[in-house]
Amino acid sequence: MGADDFSLPALRHDFHRFPELGFRESRTKAKIAKFLREHGLEVHVGVGVVGVLRSGDGNRAIGLRADMDALPIHEASRHEYPSEAPGVMHACGHDGHMTMLLGAARTLAGNSGFSGTVVFIFQPNEEHGLGAQAMLKEGLLERFPIEEVYALHNLPGAPVGQVSTRPGLICSSESLFEISIRGQGGHASMPQAGRDSITVGAELVLALQTIVSRKLPPGTGAVVSVTEFLTDGQRNVLPGAVTLKGDVRARSPEDRSTVEIFMRQIAEGVASAHGVSVTVDFSTEFIETINAAGPTEAVMRAARSAGLDIMSDRQPMSFSEDFAHFAAAVPGCFLLLGNGEVGAHGQPLHSNEYDFNDDVLPIGVAFWTELVRDRLPIQQEEGQ
Repeated sequence: MGADDFSLPALRHDFHRFPELGFRESRTKAKIAKFLREHGLEVHVGVGVVGVLRSGDGNRAIGLRADMDALPIHEASRHEYPSEAPGVMHACGHDGHMTMLLGAARTLAGNSGFSGTVVFIFQPNEEHGLGAQAMLKEGLLERFPIEEVYALHNLPGAPVGQVSTRPGLICSSESLFEISIRGQGGHASMPQAGRDSITVGAELVLALQTIVSRKLPPGTGAVVSVTEFLTDGQRNVLPGAVTLKGDVRARSPEDRSTVEIFMRQIAEGVASAHGVSVTVDFSTEFIETINAAGPTEAVMRAARSAGLDIMSDRQPMSFSEDFAHFAAAVPGCFLLLGNGEVGAHGQPLHSNEYDFNDDVLPIGVAFWTELVRDRLPIQQEEGQ
């Protein structure tokens, strides 16, 4: 696709057909870098791709981020551009996010209407919460100092093109836990001869649910979910080893810390009562995403200028977003953009039948363009 041969849907469909998992986005990165260079941007390729566009004599700089990675999901969508990578699919709309940001880069390069510097950030591995930190560790903010940073995510089930966000907390943190129980396995007919870990694990699954229901104030939005129960048992063998794995969502660092403290306390108490040993690993890669007031106000202004429907009091989302690490480094705003309410466009994120809505592509381009011109305005000389 050359510089003068441009179609937003065609660009997205190409990304969709060739999805790549986190930190393996080689073809995706090459395509993005080629596109940006063809439209006159300065391009830097590292763990991600950065495009720099300067206009006028303004000395302010802002960053716009899109995520690049796909998911390990086998696609079941019925359209003309399904994934050609077995077991890998753009089931979260990152193909659309990249396309909208590239479309905005093309529009602004051809008719800027702004004065300053725009840093287009194409981030790898958002799904595992590792890509933003990798780019920051690589020196993103030192090499490309920005004063503000922005990102959007499509939202199935919301009206096409509706912009929704809020100041303050917008996305929860995600912590992963792994609890290992070690007892003494034995014959299924003689449980009294051993220390059966499976009943301990079952008791612990239920006990963990009391953290949210009994240890935290109502309305915190915290979620504790055990998602895997693994044993070394067999048909007639009681397991000596059990591993529980799961996921914790929290809306504040304090609640996140409280969950961890009680998880360790409950696990050790249940294990002690049954005479087995236990270890608890608890790690956080996605921190809470916090929107700054000024950038959030700018998003609302840009949405109004683009003629979009606005929801300025969006309730915090329970999902997590790697953009949080960028927003913790510089003031920023994360927003949701409606993907549609019916059909594949209303399918939940990470569904194997989900598809990004092509009708949203020009809307996203218009929004990004308005936001850049709002944050990097051309200053009129006095008397003009």
